[in-house]
Amino acid sequence: MQNYSRLNNGLGWLAFLISAIVYTLTVEPTTSFWDVGEFISSAYKLLVGHPPGAPFFMMVGRFFTLFAGGPENVAFSVNFMSALSSAFTIAFLFWTITHLAKKIFINGIENPEPWRVYAVMAAGFIGAMSYTFSDTFWFSAVEGEVYAMSSLFTAVVFWAILKWENVADEPHSNRWLILIAYLMGLSIGVHLLNLLAIPAIVMVYYFRKYEVTRNNTLKALGLSFLILGAILYGIIPGVIRLASRFELLFVNNWGLPFNSGIAVYAVLLIGGIIYGIYYTYVKNKPVMNTILTGVAVILLGYSSFAMIVIRSMANPTMDQNSPEDVFSLMSYLNREQYGDDRFLVVSIIIRRWTGRLWREMKVVRSIFRRMTSMWWWTTDLPTNLMSVPLLYFPECTVGKPDTLKSISDGPISREDP
Repeated sequence: MQNYSRLNNGLGWLAFLISAIVYTLTVEPTTSFWDVGEFISSAYKLLVGHPPGAPFFMMVGRFFTLFAGGPENVAFSVNFMSALSSAFTIAFLFWTITHLAKKIFINGIENPEPWRVYAVMAAGFIGAMSYTFSDTFWFSAVEGEVYAMSSLFTAVVFWAILKWENVADEPHSNRWLILIAYLMGLSIGVHLLNLLAIPAIVMVYYFRKYEVTRNNTLKALGLSFLILGAILYGIIPGVIRLASRFELLFVNNWGLPFNSGIAVYAVLLIGGIIYGIYYTYVKNKPVMNTILTGVAVILLGYSSFAMIVIRSMANPTMDQNSPEDVFSLMSYLNREQYGDDRFLVVSIIIRRWTGRLWREMKVVRSIFRRMTSMWWWTTDLPTNLMSVPLLYFPECTVGKPDTLKSISDGPISREDP
C-alpha cells in the first residue's frame, strides 16, 4: 500500500501541474466581462464591492497583487490566483475519485492485482483531466472571479470528509469535521456555493457510522438540509441580526454609547461558546463538544466580513451600500438592494426558454436509459462504458461553437461581412 500511496500522491500532483500549466498559459492578461473588473479592483485596493461581498477572496487577492510588480500586472495576478485555485481543485478531485474508485476495485482484497491499482489511477486521472478541460470550469479558471476559489473550497471539504472516513473509528478523528466546519466558515467569505456540499458530507458520515435503511436515509437527508438551513438562514444572517437587536437596546433604550451593545453581545457570544466547549469537554459529551467547536470555527471563518465594515469606515472609492455599522451590514448581507426572490423565478423561466437545460436533460436521460437497460449491461460492457464520455463529454467540453454561432448570427461590428 506504500507504493499505492506514492503513486496516488504523484499522479495527483501531476494532474495539478498539467492543469496549472494549461490555465496559466490561457489566463486572461487583463480584466474581462461582468464582475471580474470589480473583483480585481476590490482585491487590489480592498474596496467594498456588491452585496453580499467576498472579503476572504479580496484578502487573498490582495496578497497576490503584492507580487504584481506594478498596476499594469494587477489584473493578471488576480486572474492567476483563480488559475492556481482551479489547479488545486483538480488535484483534490483526483484524490477524491481515487478514494471512491479504491472502494470498488481494491478494498476488501488482501493482495490486489496490479491492474486494480492501475484502474483506480486511470479513473482518477481521466476524471481529473476531463474536468480540467471542461468548458465551464476552464472558463472560470482563467479570470478573477470567485467561482474558482469556491470550487477549491468545495473540493477540499469533500476530500476532507473522505479522509475522516478512513480514520472514523480512531481517537480524535473528529478533527477532520472541525477542519471542514472552519473551511466552510471561510468559504462564506468567497461564495455560498460551498454550503451545497453539506448534504453530501452528511451522507458520507451517515453511511460510515449508521446502519443503512430507508428510514435512516430519509432522516440523514432531512438532517443535512436542516444543517444547511441553520447555516444559511441562521448563522449567516442571525448573528448580525441579533447584534443589531443588542445595539438598539443599549443605545436607543438605555442611552449608552454607540457600539456598546455590539461589544456586550460579542463578549456574551464568545464567552458562551467557550464555556459550552469547556463544559461539554469536562462532562465528556463528545457530540455536543464537536457541534459547539464546529459552530465556533464557522464563526471564526465568517469573521472575515469584519473587513467589509473596517474598509467601509475608511470611505474607499468604491463603497457599495456603505456597510459601516451593524444595521447597514445586515442589509448588505441580505442583498436588500436586489429586491425579493421574484428575480429567481424570472431567471429560471429565461433559462427554460433558451432550451439549453432541456437539451442537457435529454442527453442525460438517453444515457440513463442505456445504462439501466439489461441489454446495455449484458452485451458488451467495456464498449458501452466507453460510450458514456463520447455521449456526454462533448456537451461539457465543446460547448462554445453554439455560443459563437449565436453571436455570429447577428451583427458583431459595423462592417457586416
